[in-house]
Amino acid sequence: MKNIYLIGLMGTGKTAVGQLLAQKLGLDFVDLDDVIEQKEGTSISLIFQQKGEPYFRKVEKEAVREISQKSDLVVGCGGGAVINQENLDHLKKTGTVICLEARPEVILNRTKEARHRPLLNVEDPEKKIEELLSQRAPFYAQAHFTIDTSRLSVEEVAQRIIDLLEKNSEKVS
Repeated sequence: MKNIYLIGLMGTGKTAVGQLLAQKLGLDFVDLDDVIEQKEGTSISLIFQQKGEPYFRKVEKEAVREISQKSDLVVGCGGGAVINQENLDHLKKTGTVICLEARPEVILNRTKEARHRPLLNVEDPEKKIEELLSQRAPFYAQAHFTIDTSRLSVEEVAQRIIDLLEKNSEKVS
């Protein structure tokens, strides 16, 4: 089976949905940020602080290339992994890309307690969320499917993905 890649901004449910989806489908779940942290031996926040976003994006690109060579995975991608068109192209060639989205206020509510979100450690996090959504919209729009998770439970999102995959299995390339 080709991989299933979950993309979208932080707080849209990629990890929670990905873990449940993998369990339901009998696949392994991989969080791309966890892969990066393991390779680098430190947290994403510290990578951003100590080495900067450009360095992080370089490491992220290597991780995308490595993961996309495997199969039978559900992969939760970091929110910015697809802002590199080459990364997005790799994902689309090796699996089904599903964008999870949510309204900015929902994302803020879901992420407000998380101190490990380096891009939201700013004075006005909701404004930053809106900016990120706007900047990344052209990339997120290239997903095979998009699901708004704002009013859905993790279970409902996972089931919608399963239904989409079953209904469109011959159409996804």
